[in-house]
Amino acid sequence: MKVVVISGSPRKNANTQIMMKHVFEYAKSKNEDTKLVNLSEDGFDYYHGFLNEVEYGEKTLQAAKDITDADIWLIGTPIYNSMFSAALKNLFEFINYKQTAGKTAGLAILASSNIGFTDVQTLLTQLMSYFRVVTNPSSVFMTADTIEDGKIISEEVKSRLNELVDSTLALSRVE
Repeated sequence: MKVVVISGSPRKNANTQIMMKHVFEYAKSKNEDTKLVNLSEDGFDYYHGFLNEVEYGEKTLQAAKDITDADIWLIGTPIYNSMFSAALKNLFEFINYKQTAGKTAGLAILASSNIGFTDVQTLLTQLMSYFRVVTNPSSVFMTADTIEDGKIISEEVKSRLNELVDSTLALSRVE
């Protein structure tokens, strides 16, 4: 089983990256074939058209391949202006929906306050539906005040993130 963890914030030193690195480490402990796509790293291209019309960099093409090849997607995004990140939306422009049916996704959403989580969860779930991906209904909502000095300080949040990984892996095995 292949797992890809996607950190959907383009910001350097993003709290989303901290959240998703925790998810990555925990998922890797459960499944060795786990990869991380971290959009805060340099080298990701903007989508400009079909792959046969435009040349894209190796990092972007490898991320698209890793996502397409994975059986499970663990996706984390910040909330920006009541929406998931544009960088995450851009990344999914590279994914061929004809090659993703039956995969499983788990969602983790980070915000500065408790407003807007379900709106963004709904939008991400709709995006997953477009790709015909089964989405774990137990998303994790996390606020930025649970992170200090580059670490998640809440054991309860860590537990919920671990449960997201466990339940998404289990859901994938059922499908």
